[in-house]
Amino acid sequence: MEPRTHPQDQFAASAGDYVASPLHAEGPDLAALAEWAAPVRGERALDVATGGGHVALALAALGADVVATDLTPEMLAAAERHLRGKGFTDVRFQLADAQALPFPAASFDLVTCRIAAHHFPALAAFVAEARRVIRPGGRLLLEDSIVPPGPAGDFLNALEALRDPSHVRSLTLDGWWSLLLEGGFDVSRVATFDKRHDLDEWMNRMRTPEPARAEIRQRLRAAGPSLRRAFALEYDGENPLAYRDLKALFLAPAPQ
Repeated sequence: MEPRTHPQDQFAASAGDYVASPLHAEGPDLAALAEWAAPVRGERALDVATGGGHVALALAALGADVVATDLTPEMLAAAERHLRGKGFTDVRFQLADAQALPFPAASFDLVTCRIAAHHFPALAAFVAEARRVIRPGGRLLLEDSIVPPGPAGDFLNALEALRDPSHVRSLTLDGWWSLLLEGGFDVSRVATFDKRHDLDEWMNRMRTPEPARAEIRQRLRAAGPSLRRAFALEYDGENPLAYRDLKALFLAPAPQ
């Protein structure tokens, strides 16, 4: 069987797992995103790469008029079932590429994207599209995994690509900040959130093949002291159990 390298292929098999994943379904980062977004009732919100629909649900619960998009039909269907099951029948779901959004300019007050952008091949195109569809004075809430600069960041990006071939690249905090400024946004607020990843759950969620699992474990066993500190690696003896990374949340207003 050929490896699944396209996000649509990769996430089609894992849609239900992303609805149920505690990493995505809860946490202080999700609460902060909803608090920072603070939609006024009736504001139009676009949730890009909605995944399990958790941000769309939080925004709808606050009274926003929400459109949720995803590139993967199975993921979009799982998110719709999730929100319908919670009683939210007014959220609209639309298949869409984050780098070519099918909406008119200045058509949303708020755009959100949570823990997804590391799968986008062209991040500058996504930022440009977000800026295009946000009205002047609107805002982008962007959260994604971040990595340290240099070899430690390369190490984690390589592990992520082994675990999930649709992973493109996680940026550094400064890398995201620069990209948002270059894309025409201001940055008014930033926070980081520490996330612990149980290794088995992390690989099971993406149905990582056994050869890739073995390679990931071998790289973690061989990690030197600086990498073990950087990612708070946990072991049972030399058997790797878990690691930690950071998610960065940006509140990026679009200038008037």
